[in-house]
Amino acid sequence: MEEYPVTIGIEHKERLSRLTTFFRYFMAMPHYICLYGIGIAASVIVFISWWAILFTARYPVWAFEFVSGYFRWYTRVNGYCLLLTDKYPPFSFR
Repeated sequence: MEEYPVTIGIEHKERLSRLTTFFRYFMAMPHYICLYGIGIAASVIVFISWWAILFTARYPVWAFEFVSGYFRWYTRVNGYCLLLTDKYPPFSFR
């Protein structure tokens, strides 16, 4: 069986907070506003990286860090909105 380079670990919770579940989408709006703008920047960086990889066969470290940080943040926010966790996601690439 082949190993994948990206893994996500999620633990089942028996009970979630009713209050945060009710307001979850309102609480996630600031994240989605930030992620919208950062997503546009990430798209531009992916385009630039594509050219860099095409000509140098190397993914620029700064571009990789930015895009992978965006992806981590986006995944945490979506996990929160899909009721997979009660933990409010941080505004962070880490």
